[in-house]
Amino acid sequence: MIKVFGHKSPDTDSTGSPIIWAWYLTEVKGTPAKPVLLGEPNTEAAFVLKRWNLDKPEIIADVAAGDTCVVVDTNNPAELPASINEANVVQIIDHHLLAGGLKTKGPIDITIRPLACTATIMHDLMGGDAAKMPEAIKCAMLSCILSDTLEFRSPTTTAHDRAVAEDLARQLGISIPDYASELFAAKSDVSAFSDAELLRMDSKEYNVAGKELRVSVLETTAPKVVLDRKDSLMKSMTDVAREDGADQVLLFVVDILKEEATLLVPNDLVKQMAEASFGAKVSGDTVVLPGIMSRKKQIIPALKL
Repeated sequence: MIKVFGHKSPDTDSTGSPIIWAWYLTEVKGTPAKPVLLGEPNTEAAFVLKRWNLDKPEIIADVAAGDTCVVVDTNNPAELPASINEANVVQIIDHHLLAGGLKTKGPIDITIRPLACTATIMHDLMGGDAAKMPEAIKCAMLSCILSDTLEFRSPTTTAHDRAVAEDLARQLGISIPDYASELFAAKSDVSAFSDAELLRMDSKEYNVAGKELRVSVLETTAPKVVLDRKDSLMKSMTDVAREDGADQVLLFVVDILKEEATLLVPNDLVKQMAEASFGAKVSGDTVVLPGIMSRKKQIIPALKL
């Protein structure tokens, strides 16, 4: 049985895409596969599972040498199980930069394309078989694309992502604006999470100018809910950084509707990085970055000291 999984701290794409591809491998290709997760899905992903009556995949802590795996929505070993290089990885489907560091037991099938969402790539790889997707799988695919593109607001969005999403919505009889509002409301409901959970919820590890960073992004239609907690969030950054072996946690609160990000500035290191990276003038413990919405395309490439 092939295990299909995405990255740690699974968002909608890393929750939905394993479900989509495990369905395709099992039902279309005749190769038994099951989706698994590397952590609890975030609030939006959990909403999608419940909304479309999809079973929550099993959560696993690691993989074994005998496991056959398909990796989706990442190719970065830092975002994968500790023993990933011991397992038999047979395929990667991704839309991020090639990180390097994965070692496989033989030649594998790799597809990395400059699209906004892994699910869009899966739609293309299926070809005519995409028409065989049952309604719940189509709904998962639409959810992934709308989430990753922030309803086409993200600069990562391509015309193809939009076309696939609009075609799926037509087939399903779903209003994209109405459904996206449901998605973003679920994404914005973070009241039940601790500060540490918020800082890790949608975060990735990067090394910038010799500094180990945990770069966290919270996409929301209600940024005030998060920013009202900024003092406690900034205090928690110290503990999270220490526990995770990082020098600093960066938190970008993305306002989906205003299309801007607010960066919390707890110390001089973050102030220096904000001014060097984004040309911003920082005078307090937050700084607003107009037009910044994408970690992959706008934040990570810009970070410097």
